[in-house]
Amino acid sequence: MADQYKIHNKSSKPDNIVKKENKLLDQCQLIESELPYFLVDYFIFLRNAVAVTSRLAYLQDLKFYCNYLVNETRLTQADIPRDITEEDFSKIKARDVNRFLGDYCTRYMINKDGVTYLMENHNRALCRKKSSLSVLFKFLFREEIMPTNIVDGLNPIKMPKAQPDAIKKLEIEEVDKMLQAVTTGMGLTDKERQYWEKTKYRDKAILILFTTFGLRLKELQQLNISSFSFTRNEFKIYRKRGKEVNMPLNHSVVTAVTEYIQLERNQDTEDDALFLSLQNKRMTEKSIRQMVKKYTSIALETSRSNGYSPHKLRATAASSLIEYGFSIYDVQNLLDHDNVTTTQLYSAHRKNSKRDLVHQYELLNEKKKDS
Repeated sequence: MADQYKIHNKSSKPDNIVKKENKLLDQCQLIESELPYFLVDYFIFLRNAVAVTSRLAYLQDLKFYCNYLVNETRLTQADIPRDITEEDFSKIKARDVNRFLGDYCTRYMINKDGVTYLMENHNRALCRKKSSLSVLFKFLFREEIMPTNIVDGLNPIKMPKAQPDAIKKLEIEEVDKMLQAVTTGMGLTDKERQYWEKTKYRDKAILILFTTFGLRLKELQQLNISSFSFTRNEFKIYRKRGKEVNMPLNHSVVTAVTEYIQLERNQDTEDDALFLSLQNKRMTEKSIRQMVKKYTSIALETSRSNGYSPHKLRATAASSLIEYGFSIYDVQNLLDHDNVTTTQLYSAHRKNSKRDLVHQYELLNEKKKDS
């Protein structure tokens, strides 16, 4: 696997990102080896059509569906997914997929390490599975493996419309409280303060980066020291689908990051990773997530388990920027939203927007009278 060989990297991407992508590719190839061979052209199609993370998700959904065909239906005589035939797939009807999505996927059991788990999928997860299978069946119809396009017969899955008031985020006052906690150790237990003494500058830099730029967890976790150019006042991140973006720095971020590097980060390590654990290894996404939940729970005055995830800090950044009066199109560009309607949700949630609008209109009228 990826840890067993060295990568000859000629791209502009840092080695850590290239290695991570190769681990994902290894996972894709492993799943493909467990699936029917006649789908090899579909595997090639995915390789060139979608990002590697989407490719892995599609393959995982396909493996799950093939296991369902083998273990739960009479649609195939195969004992393992690898042995499912092209003829088996050609006989699948829309009603068979509707039963899979609408009945089996909503509630099923899996056995793992001697423990039986009850699994439930709600509409968002069902929509993703439906989307994965739709891509597959459209491809097989185009390749004449399936006689009809059964996608047209798949039942709709209703998704609740996102409501601005349901968006989970920190208010501006709560952001201040969170940063005060990471700066002073306020609200931490005695045991947590022992770790805080060794990681307070690191944790503060992470929280400021999240709430300033609305970075995705993966984007922050992949940051290196070499990602930053303090002379140019910018740093580089890699977005979804491998997009390379230069982000401008402000004084708050520069101060937080340089204080961490100079006062706390191990100067002897040769690792280029920006944020290191106490073991001098790149912080994992899990450890960053746990740290964020800890400090957001203090701001929210709730239990650690009810603290917010890094993605909620992304929502916090979007809402805060709009609260300060920035255009939704500028916020869309900063946060890399595919569609401006996503950003508009945060605009609709702007606090006291109606009152501010009327108040400003009244002041303009007064100015007209004075003039």
